[in-house]
Amino acid sequence: MSVALGFLVLILAGAVGLGVFEQQYNGKIYPNVTIDGVSFGGKTPADVEAYWQSQNIPFASAVFEFKFEDKVATVSGADMDLGYDATLSATQAYAIGRSGHWLSDAVMKFFHGPTNLTPYFRWKTDLVDTALQNLSQDIDIPVQDALFHFENGRVTAFRLSKDGRAVNKMETRNRFNAAVAALPHAPIFHIIVSVPVDTVKPAVTTAQVNSYGIKELIATGYSEFQGSIPGRIHNVELAASRLNGVLIPPGETFSFDNAVGDISAATGYQSAYIIKEGHTVLGDGGGVCQVSTTLFRAALNAGLPIVERHAHAYRVHYYEEGGFKAGLDATVFSPSVDLKFKNDTASYILIQTKTDTTNLTLTFELYGTSDGRSAVISNQVVYGQVAPPPDLYQDDPTLPPGKIKQVDFAAWGAKASFQYTVTRGGEVLENQTFTSNFQPWQAVYLRGPQV
Repeated sequence: MSVALGFLVLILAGAVGLGVFEQQYNGKIYPNVTIDGVSFGGKTPADVEAYWQSQNIPFASAVFEFKFEDKVATVSGADMDLGYDATLSATQAYAIGRSGHWLSDAVMKFFHGPTNLTPYFRWKTDLVDTALQNLSQDIDIPVQDALFHFENGRVTAFRLSKDGRAVNKMETRNRFNAAVAALPHAPIFHIIVSVPVDTVKPAVTTAQVNSYGIKELIATGYSEFQGSIPGRIHNVELAASRLNGVLIPPGETFSFDNAVGDISAATGYQSAYIIKEGHTVLGDGGGVCQVSTTLFRAALNAGLPIVERHAHAYRVHYYEEGGFKAGLDATVFSPSVDLKFKNDTASYILIQTKTDTTNLTLTFELYGTSDGRSAVISNQVVYGQVAPPPDLYQDDPTLPPGKIKQVDFAAWGAKASFQYTVTRGGEVLENQTFTSNFQPWQAVYLRGPQV
């Protein structure tokens, strides 16, 4: 046989063999194609897709908990359509050797070694984003820049700077992606993703906006006045507003009477029931002692020296609301009865008041700079109690005929005392005993004219 004829026979044999090969793999994946190490040569794309869909079945039961403290958002594998993209794997495997370029296709089919494809693991990212957004609404705290405006000797606008916090969504996604990537190799289907939260610092701090050394909240005082008549509520709110924004310089002794000023109808106060000469009567400024009592408690909590304080002659139920024992009160009556305390700290003290006329509560906040002092109220006792006198009824022509209104509540007479100790490090700054001697007080009813 001639060389030419032999070469022709070889070509014909190769063509026949190639035809047989292509016929054998018509609609099937060529040999030496694997996906994640699994051979799919001779399989149809439908076979590949069915295989990877079967691998996805366990992933539907996966549950991811995005968690920060007690805040949790949950996403399931079924909702995310978590798993391998079976269609993509089938398409990629079938495309090997079918690019349309005869030379490169021949190389891939006959001369290239095994081709191993990596299956694409996917999920619906929008569900993760939604879960993180909802979680952020519960976790994020807006940062608060400081505000301080001083005008005509008084602070007219004040806001303490506060750190904010925000979910680090990028790092949370990275942690989630790492957990998902590990899932095919470590089949744990209840996965907790710890949500990192960043602290957000204010651009403007309290120390930056004022030159008075005011940096932080140093104490609060609190009281309740449920059952107060409208005039008393008005007077509490008015007197508290006169103290809001007051600055007490270092070394200065604060006087309640001087700070509040004249208490009369001329300065906006209304008539409310007061105790005068053993009787409950209408008088201007009833309720102002609610304010002095609340400020007294704030000064105690701040560890400030109390220069002057007077107890009420009778126990007043307002000052024992909210869980307070008798004796934590302070009455005022200008000009002879005052509440005074000294700012013995190195910085100014700012008074801020909050009157809640819906829930009938009053709060004093004292701002300054802590010097490390600690105040303790101890040995608080109420003793020597005396029963109240019989109920008292007083005629009140302002009430409708036959109408009866209780304006005071029976209170036992008693003695009360507590120890006030202030320390800083090992030094005792204050060690004082406060006493009260309350007379027994009767329930008082006002009644309209008799018919």
